[in-house]
Amino acid sequence: MSAKKISKNDFGEDFIWGVSASALQSEGAHQTDGKGISIWDTFVTKKNKILNNDHHFDAANFYENYKTDIDLIKQMRIPNFRFSIAWTRVIPDGDGAINQAGLDFYHQVIDYCLANEITPFVTLYHWDLPQALEDQGGWTNRAILNWFENYVAVCINEFKDKVTHWMVLNEPMVFTGGGYFLGIHAPGKKGFKNFIPAMHHALLCQAIGCNTIKKIAPSAQVGTTFSCSYITPYSNSNRDKKAAKKVDALLNRLFIEPALGLGYPFDDLPFLKRVKRYMLPEDEQLMKVAFDFIGIQNYTREVVAHSYFVPHIKAKIIPADKRKVFYTAMDWEVYPESIYEMITKFSAYQGVKKVIVTENGASFPDEIIDNEVADEHRIHYLKAHIDQVYRSHQTNNKLEGYFVWSLTDNFEWAEGYKQRFGLIYINYQTQKRTIKHSGLWYRDFLNFEL
Repeated sequence: MSAKKISKNDFGEDFIWGVSASALQSEGAHQTDGKGISIWDTFVTKKNKILNNDHHFDAANFYENYKTDIDLIKQMRIPNFRFSIAWTRVIPDGDGAINQAGLDFYHQVIDYCLANEITPFVTLYHWDLPQALEDQGGWTNRAILNWFENYVAVCINEFKDKVTHWMVLNEPMVFTGGGYFLGIHAPGKKGFKNFIPAMHHALLCQAIGCNTIKKIAPSAQVGTTFSCSYITPYSNSNRDKKAAKKVDALLNRLFIEPALGLGYPFDDLPFLKRVKRYMLPEDEQLMKVAFDFIGIQNYTREVVAHSYFVPHIKAKIIPADKRKVFYTAMDWEVYPESIYEMITKFSAYQGVKKVIVTENGASFPDEIIDNEVADEHRIHYLKAHIDQVYRSHQTNNKLEGYFVWSLTDNFEWAEGYKQRFGLIYINYQTQKRTIKHSGLWYRDFLNFEL
């Protein structure tokens, strides 16, 4: 890369710039106006599941402050806003009566975006499964194919005339791995007996969701989002290289390749063959989907070493704080080249038409001093990563956009409120909003004029 200062103009007029958020992490109002109970509403009440026993019941209170937050998006001159719909706000029990008040809320959010010339990018599932469905097995129950198809159809029929860009799932590897294998996320289940069917059913729903949207709204742009990290071996030893290859297959390839008709990566992950007991003859074809675009969500790289003690993959991730590198408050290494490598990796798939970076950002221990948040580390992080996005854009005609995570500070899952990713600082006692220096930097970057 040259020392050239990158501006928005270098990406061309059609490049998509935005900011992202999610319903459960920011809305609050968790039982307001008929909203049902989600798996996270249940999970956060269990002792020691969330740092400091925090919960999302108020969060950033986007439910009441959506106009304020959209006004701030406009003030920062960000043209696109990605947010999610809470399944339980629309269908409280997951597969029963529709809650009109929930639909009305999302109409208001979408209408206010459009009135302010902000394009909504809507995610249909960002981890908040209705508890009533989890009581029946949740993602481990094949019935979720019907539950999810019905939910998607309700949303698309309701908003198809206002929303043109849809994402089906947010990071299926994370919500199935964290929630159904490691147990660190809702619903807190563990083991292969839960992970394997949840993984398979999520893959099927990924395709069913896309096909349902296209059937109802043929002109819509439809995608899904994948978490991804550049994986490198800890050393040049063959054992570390083999371990890194397995982790790459698990974290980066598991949900994209079956969707493209390439099948599960059984060669690198033989334990996945257990999925065959859950597969019907038509499933291999049913998993395939022709997305208009894919979203990739990258924050860091992972360095992997061989480990005798980790079953099945014989690999372990070496934490950033053990490697003497600069890292964020999440203990994620700041490694901007990772986003370039992931854009390159996912773009290389023949079946991928377009790539949008739908999340990228960093958590640092922000403080508000004299009504300002001088988050210089985040500015440096964003600059360095956008430089790598530009590096990709110079040679990659599939790359079409970049979204910062996140709009506001919010509830960061098991990390509670300790982690702050926002361009906007939230005082959780008063709900006062303060645009951080990084938000002002992003505003100026997006409005640079020659």
